[in-house]
Amino acid sequence: MGGTKHQGPIKVSKAPAPEHWVSPIPFGLGKVKPKHIRDTMKIMWENKDNLNYAKNILTKGVCDGCALGVSGLQDQTLKGPHICTTRLNVLRLSTMPAMKEEIAHADIDELKKYSSKELRGLGRIPYPLIRRKGERKFSHIDWDEAMDMIAEKMKKLDPKQYGFYLTSRGITNESYYVAGKVSRFLGTNHVDNASRICHSPSKTALKRSVGIGASSANYQDWIGTDVLLFWGSVASNSSPVSTKYMLAAKKQGTKIIVINPYREPAMDKYWVPSNAESALFGTKIADDFYQVNIGGDIALMHGIMKHWFEMEEKEAGSAINHEFVQEHVNGYEELKGKVQDQSWDEIEKSSGVTKERMIELSELLANSRNAVYAWALGLTMHSFATDNISQVANLALLRGHLGRKHAGLMPFRGHSSVQGSGEMGADPFVLPGGGWDEENVKRIEKLWDFELPKWQGDIVGVSLENAVLPDDHERKLKLYYMSGGNFLETMPNPDFIEKALSELDIRVHQDIIFNTSTLVDAKEAVIVLPAKTRYEQEGGGTSTSTERMVYFSPEIKGNKQTVDEARTEWKIYVDLAKRVKPETAHLVDFKSGQSIRDEIAHANPSYNGIQHLKKQGDVFQWGGAWLCEDGICPTPDGRGNLIPIDIPKLDKPEGTFYITTRRGKQFNSMVYKETDPFNSAGRNDVLINEKDARALNITDGEPIVIYNQFGTFQGKAHFADITNGNIGLHFPEGNFLIPKGIYDGPSGIPQYSVAVKVEKAERFNAKKDVDYFEKRIEDLEMAVE
Repeated sequence: MGGTKHQGPIKVSKAPAPEHWVSPIPFGLGKVKPKHIRDTMKIMWENKDNLNYAKNILTKGVCDGCALGVSGLQDQTLKGPHICTTRLNVLRLSTMPAMKEEIAHADIDELKKYSSKELRGLGRIPYPLIRRKGERKFSHIDWDEAMDMIAEKMKKLDPKQYGFYLTSRGITNESYYVAGKVSRFLGTNHVDNASRICHSPSKTALKRSVGIGASSANYQDWIGTDVLLFWGSVASNSSPVSTKYMLAAKKQGTKIIVINPYREPAMDKYWVPSNAESALFGTKIADDFYQVNIGGDIALMHGIMKHWFEMEEKEAGSAINHEFVQEHVNGYEELKGKVQDQSWDEIEKSSGVTKERMIELSELLANSRNAVYAWALGLTMHSFATDNISQVANLALLRGHLGRKHAGLMPFRGHSSVQGSGEMGADPFVLPGGGWDEENVKRIEKLWDFELPKWQGDIVGVSLENAVLPDDHERKLKLYYMSGGNFLETMPNPDFIEKALSELDIRVHQDIIFNTSTLVDAKEAVIVLPAKTRYEQEGGGTSTSTERMVYFSPEIKGNKQTVDEARTEWKIYVDLAKRVKPETAHLVDFKSGQSIRDEIAHANPSYNGIQHLKKQGDVFQWGGAWLCEDGICPTPDGRGNLIPIDIPKLDKPEGTFYITTRRGKQFNSMVYKETDPFNSAGRNDVLINEKDARALNITDGEPIVIYNQFGTFQGKAHFADITNGNIGLHFPEGNFLIPKGIYDGPSGIPQYSVAVKVEKAERFNAKKDVDYFEKRIEDLEMAVE
């Protein structure tokens, strides 16, 4: 794959553009906004005990924060240095010392009083630790004993009874690849990764709609496109450097449209710290907001297309790119029929947007030669997520916004190298270079020289549910090997998750730090293995960005606070394989990072080029500048598929609200600030429309209770510009209200939205059985703290 090559970083105009300023008052004094400079000084102070190493990470390493892909201080989009607070906030994970012995071996109940944020501040895991059933604290265990114990357990179990999971915590492509290979070598297909709970529907939908599993476009395509659509994404919060690209795009005349239930202040006005003009005067980012109902996106897109077909009746070619559709697209008549069957009343009711507003957006897109469609978790965290994203692909295909400069489909990923996890095969549905089809299985078996297990592996959510199956069930999960991750804070229904984690015989946490899930009991033992960071990985490592750039991050010497017993993640998997199957372990015995990259180039042909990445700054983009270039898709017939999508029926009884979980000042579930600097909301504040609140006699700042049949949440009302009938809660605090076991069928992502009731706290308390209720809240607070 790969036609046109990416041109490399471009220069942008330095000329001031006062029309985009938020305020002529320097530094936004008096406004609610992030205090980037103050925060940066604070982070430097935090790292003062290892400042030179911190500087080397920032100037030589590939960012282990978001998925933009900044290598050192440079990226492939714009010339000039880039740095952001997200990257600075994760820096301490790589520079801090090991936790003190008295903390590592403290009483477990004392440790359980800490939040994950507080546990993170205690330092890195110093050496392998074990806590057996009934023990009150962790004990030091040597590496050989720990690895033998895991291996002996695996030998006794059916491979269907153990599984692997890899988070997106700075894990390199090399580690993903070795983990995927080792899991299959050991006989299990239960291997999954963090994209399952963020962007798995993007991959699934793009595969069926246009045959690709990644962004078709680049960040440079934002700069000068007619329209940049952000759907359910707060890019400025998760990936702050992206605001520089947005500012560059606006200077070139790009219109930025945001579609989201909440008018996110960070997508409205932003102060870009590494751009002098924006740092002083701020940047108005969004040209327009469409405040859609949670779950109303499919209906909104039906409205856009319905108006296109009405335009077409008056004048052919006024909305649909017929030439592109005829040459490159299947299913036009079926889609047209489905769209025309939808009534405007139903579309308005589901979307929460008026017909007039939908027509405005429809005409803007119809008159735009180019558009880039970017989306994030607002579209993916639903039980109909794959349909959401295929519906976005429908828009792009009808307009021919695909496969060329300034046009395309872009799942906006949050984490460095999570794009690579599936491409390396750490996924129950795929292998490197393709799916589980007969041809790819044979190709990989030939390359790896061993037979692959032929049964379907489970996704992470189902694996956790399998932990509570009866003991004699063939899929009862008895050992779970996790590289990072904290399911207590990333999965729905934390109470159930805690039970599932405690039902495992052995739980392995291969990680840098403790988090709240590390402290949960297990039936036989919890084993904690200290991992090296990506900057300590011998021979360096690679990561893949949202735009398919594969960056080399070198090993960075000079850490004054090394954890002597920490090991490189891929080496630990190789060691495990040698202990479980010593007679054939030579088949997975990699000697260096380079030898892994050499094999990846064969295993996944798109990654041919990774073997040449050897030093800082080395990068290549798989697939070329645009996937589906010139409209030719990597589908069996080379054409894109329009997919007729139904408007989902939300289970939202009269008098209930729909919740969305949102990220404040945090990176996934890693919280950095108790108060969101953009809207002054605290972690337990509930974003609610003022009219909705007044109808319930609720005042701003008043204690309220959000509840449903799954859980109860106590917080405070925080009046916000959010669509009527919808409320916003911080993630992970709001996860108690979300049921387990509801997934998007094609992709397996859990649903993170649900109907709830909202009441004044005093009214709720007065109506309830007080004994029961007080007990419930006590449990709730214990798990949230």
